[in-house]
This record gives sequence, C-alpha cells and structure tokens, in this order.
Amino acid sequence: MQTAPSDAPVRHNRNPLSIDLALQGGGAHGAFTWGVLDRLLEEPWLAIAGISGTSAGAMNAAVLVHGHSLGGSHGARRALEDFWRRVSEAGRFSPIQRGPVDILLGRWTLDNSPAWIAMDMMSRLFSPYDFNLGEWNPLQDILKEGVDFARVAQSPIKLFITATNVATGRARVFRNREITPEALIASACLPTMFQAVEIDGDAYWDGGYSGNPTITPLVRETTSQDTIIIPINPVERKGTPRAASDILNRLNEVAFNAVLLKELRMIALLRRVADPGHEEGERWSKMRVHAVPNDLMTKLSASSKLIAEWDFFCLLRDEGRRAAQEFLKRRAGDLGRRSTLDLDVLLEGV
Repeated sequence: MQTAPSDAPVRHNRNPLSIDLALQGGGAHGAFTWGVLDRLLEEPWLAIAGISGTSAGAMNAAVLVHGHSLGGSHGARRALEDFWRRVSEAGRFSPIQRGPVDILLGRWTLDNSPAWIAMDMMSRLFSPYDFNLGEWNPLQDILKEGVDFARVAQSPIKLFITATNVATGRARVFRNREITPEALIASACLPTMFQAVEIDGDAYWDGGYSGNPTITPLVRETTSQDTIIIPINPVERKGTPRAASDILNRLNEVAFNAVLLKELRMIALLRRVADPGHEEGERWSKMRVHAVPNDLMTKLSASSKLIAEWDFFCLLRDEGRRAAQEFLKRRAGDLGRRSTLDLDVLLEGV
C-alpha cells in the first residue's frame, strides 16, 4: 500500500473512543476526505460507530465499511486507496482533460479545457434525457467490482447514505441493508449530467440537495456522542463572485451547505431545550460536534471536481492527511469531553 507523507503520528494513551463521521460530497474533491479518513484510521483509539455520507462522501463511506469488514483499519485504508486508483484509471479515457498549458504550469483546473467548456455549455441547453445514455455512470462498474455489499449489510458500523427524492424533494436515507450500487450512484447523481436513478419506483438525484450529509441518524441511531464532520464545500468565501462560472459555483456551494447548516442549527436549538431526564433529550444534550478544517477548497476551481488524475487525487489526499493531523494535534484532547464546533453561533440573529 502506498503510504502518504505525514508528520509524526499523534500519540494518545487513551481508551477507545466511539465516534461518528459525517462526510460531505464534492466530486473529485472527495479525495481530500480520503486523506482525512486515511489519517484518522491510523489512530487505534478511535472506533467508528457510524458514518453518514452524501455523493463522494457516500462512496468513501461505503468503501471504508467494506474494507473495514475485510481487515479492520488497515483494510479500510487499502480499500479507499484502491477505489480512488480505480477512479483515476477510468478517468484516463475521459475526453475531459486538462489543457496543455494548465499541465505545463501545474494548474489544477478544467476551465481552459475545450471538452469541459463544451460539456458545460451543453448542460445548460440540453438535459441528460436528450441523449441515449440511459442509467450510464462511470462509477457503477467500479462500485460493483470494488465493494462487497453483502459485507456492508452485515457491518457493525452503521452507514447512512442520503439521496434526494425527485418528486418530493425530501431526503431518503439508505441504511446498511438497503445500500446497493444504485443507492450510491443516486446519492451522487447530478441532474444536469445524469438521468435520475430509479429505486423502488422512485427517482433520485444527488443527496446534497437534501442532506450534505444528514446528521440526525447519527444522533438517534448510534451510541457515539462525538460526530466529526469532514466538510468539502466552503461555507464562507471572501469577496463577491462576478464571473458567471464563479457565481454558479457559489450558488451550488450555498445550496449544498444550506441543509447541513439548518440541521446543525436545529441541533443547537435542541441542545438548549432538550430534557436531560428524557432518553431522546439526553442524546441531543450530550452530543459533541467537531469539524476537520479545510481551507484548500477555496483555492480550487469548481471544474476541478471532475479532474480524475492520480496526481491530483494524491495532492488532495495529502492535504486531507495534513488537515487531519492538525485536527488531532489541536482537538484530540477534546474528543470525548467537549464539543469543538460552536453551534450556538448559528442561532445568532435567528
């Protein structure tokens, strides 16, 4: 297994701590999450009880659970690397590639790629139903070959995958026994690029529109009291976007963060009013929330979410590992003791 560079591991002589993970989606940027997970899985005192994931976060979550069922933390790390390597190999055949100048200058963007520009323009004029693509998705075969869904169904790690019901606009959360390649593809189904995925007679789009990711099941259905959020979409950006592509990107970021922020705001409110003497209220009042810092995404273009080059994945992985390393240095002592994400600030001005 290829080992990513890192600082000296954080050493904590602690009893095992049960944690939940909340993984956002973001296309190729999900390789950052891979890096964070790769680093967290090195800590033997962190025991994963549940994972909620959407889109790329859903892929990472299912692959981690699959690998963990085969060989514990080491198996999970190996499975994640294998998955992202398979994605990069499939991406070599994509017509959407970086331009020669961007490659020469080391710029990770598709903004100057003729194929990307053409696809972006076509997505504004045509729908996926105008082309005879059916339910084609390049990740489908990778998931079928790389994930043992029978093992995922039996895993003690509780898995929650979110997709958006097209008809109702509501989130559907798929749990271990319900998770299939189709459920994962549905969670990552961008409506301008792919036809909706039909499951049990209902059509589904990307889960980011209704839960990116969904937090509530982690609180209600796992025993852990610590949830670590691994964000991908920047909550804040300095300045006002002026270019058409930047405006659209910021609109997507706001939309994909809105549901998560509302859910965290609800959790903050419930923590204030929950009755500690009631079992349900006790879950909310004792919940501790943390987030791994992520400053990288404000520096990357939206088009880079479709770059499938192995070097790009490795860059994101290494940044994810560094972010996780910094998180552990600063916050490991707080895990199991206190929340490090200030949720009360979300109630200001409400």
